[in-house]
Amino acid sequence: MKRKSTINRTLKLMLTLCGVWPGTTCVIICRAYWIIALATDEICHYRYLLMHLHTHDLFDLMDCFSSFLTQVKFTVKLIVFWLNERKFLEVLTMMAEDWNDCTDNNVNMRETACKAKLANRITNAMFTLHTITIVAYSIGILLADVDVTAQSEVPLLLKVELPININTKRKYKMLLAMQFVHLIMAGCGNGLLNTLLLTLTFHVGGQMDILRCWLNVPIGNKERSESISNMTSKIIRKHQKIINFSEYIEDLYTYIALVQFTSNTVLICSLGFLIITAIGSPDATEHIVRSLLFYIVTNLEAFIFCYAGEYLKNKSKAIGMAAYNSAWYEMKPENSRNLIFVILRAQKQLTLTVGKIMDLSLESFTNIMKASGSYLSVLLAMQ
Repeated sequence: MKRKSTINRTLKLMLTLCGVWPGTTCVIICRAYWIIALATDEICHYRYLLMHLHTHDLFDLMDCFSSFLTQVKFTVKLIVFWLNERKFLEVLTMMAEDWNDCTDNNVNMRETACKAKLANRITNAMFTLHTITIVAYSIGILLADVDVTAQSEVPLLLKVELPININTKRKYKMLLAMQFVHLIMAGCGNGLLNTLLLTLTFHVGGQMDILRCWLNVPIGNKERSESISNMTSKIIRKHQKIINFSEYIEDLYTYIALVQFTSNTVLICSLGFLIITAIGSPDATEHIVRSLLFYIVTNLEAFIFCYAGEYLKNKSKAIGMAAYNSAWYEMKPENSRNLIFVILRAQKQLTLTVGKIMDLSLESFTNIMKASGSYLSVLLAMQ
């Protein structure tokens, strides 16, 4: 069975549960759940930070701060997508049109399907990785035999200060189950919204490869002028559609990237600090297991955004090179003029930005790691 969409079923299901997928009947219910759950979660995190600000248990304090930042990132992503529902719907419509346009051409279908398969593998891998990360983060507390009394402070999956008193084993287990389900949904939702960026970028990259194939088709004076004119017009329309699609991706993710860029710098620093300080402590294994996969996922999130920006920039640069290397100089002036417009427009490369401030690229990822390393050195010196 041939694929008919770049977005696979796992990603579509997660977007539906996040209230992002347009046209679903449960969108209001899903959004209401996330508004209540995330608002409650962040308030309880904030209360814990205030009440334990002067504590000597630095690991718990940093753990709370890291999970608080992660929840804030996810909240920002959901709000941005909810506010830009029309743009996301337009993106999905353009993707469906691209698939329909490929049905009568094997080369175009192969390019589009190849990118869809790659996006599918990455989506499934990210879903699995985030699930394993949440399980590793939670397994120690879930399996612990805790004595619950009215006076005791019971360990929870998230470092939060709840407004209720947990005085029975049943109430404690129910709360752990609710926190675990929430963590799985929030963690996978957060990760797959990042994967959606790669999926959209790979799709537009496939369309750029199709455009390059069209530009590489030899066209000379011997062919009919009408055929050449139709082909050049088709190339311009395709290029404009690619530009519009890339601008929609930029509008959806530019401010998400700003929050991600800032918070991930702090998170990488904080989690690195937790891992280093846990070495040699009595609970070193438990602390490292809780933090290590979280640290890897945080680095991977930053890399995904930077790689997507680098990928889009390189692909758009290749369009300009393909247009310049085509046989435009052998055409009649009225036809070659159209390709010259493509060459000129391709000189302005398509990019993804961090809040319209700076371009996302692999150099940006290097800067994040350098900044995190610098802050980590300061924290270790102050310890």
